[in-house]
Amino acid sequence: MRESKRGEFSRSPGLFGRKQGGYSMVELLVVLGIIAILTVISLPYLVNYSKMYKSEDQAIKVMDLMRETAQLALNRRRTVRFELDRNDTGRPQARIIDENNGGTPIVVKSIPLEPLNEIRMDLPSGITAPNPPNYANIVYTSGVWSARFRSDGSVVNAANTPISTTIYSWPPASGGSTPRRMTEVRAITIFGGSGAVRYWKYTGSTFLPYQ
Repeated sequence: MRESKRGEFSRSPGLFGRKQGGYSMVELLVVLGIIAILTVISLPYLVNYSKMYKSEDQAIKVMDLMRETAQLALNRRRTVRFELDRNDTGRPQARIIDENNGGTPIVVKSIPLEPLNEIRMDLPSGITAPNPPNYANIVYTSGVWSARFRSDGSVVNAANTPISTTIYSWPPASGGSTPRRMTEVRAITIFGGSGAVRYWKYTGSTFLPYQ
């Protein structure tokens, strides 16, 4: 406020010389209109960006659950099973199962995965496995793949034989057997002897380890 020549107080001009009385309805509508236009323009890019990283997000989620399974086996000093179950095509599951909890297998943790029409976790057509190590590709039995993490750190199958396997995460094209984009393919390799896990990204022609 400032004092006028007549001893009265008048309003000081606000930003850009405007009196501090707020904005008009027309100005607010113009601003809202600009925001709406920018939102409509950017929305398709945001959706495509989200789809582009779904395979990576799922691969990381599965790796984290594998490491949790290994840690649980170490802490409990007994075998703990990890499995991928795609029998429910609407929402496949990844699970941690304690096989020796009083003789009855107990599901310790189960997380939903992306629908199979969004992300698949098998070998896609036109892809060569990471080489080295060139381990066996994931094979499902009755819609389920499983690995047993032991307290000594090794990973074995149902016959207690160490297994080393490569699992893939990729978005299928409309046909279902080929990736939507080759560069979106990800892979996880489990080393049976040590239980170590390695993460790979596909460049479009070969797999490179992700650091």
